[in-house]
Amino acid sequence: MPKMKTKSGAKKRFKLTAKGKVKAGFAGKRHGMIKRSNDQIRKKRGTRVLADCDAKVIRKKFLPNG
Repeated sequence: MPKMKTKSGAKKRFKLTAKGKVKAGFAGKRHGMIKRSNDQIRKKRGTRVLADCDAKVIRKKFLPNG
């Protein structure tokens, strides 16, 4: 049976915390900043912890060795 591999796209987008939660960057920060308010830009800085239902899918399908 072949080994399960981590998806290379997921490697770049998600990190696991020590307790197994999934951290990800905020959406909507790549381009078009001129349209967004300064409040929006400020709130999307850094990373966030994903909801459990989303994190479960990412750990199972994309980061099996994480």
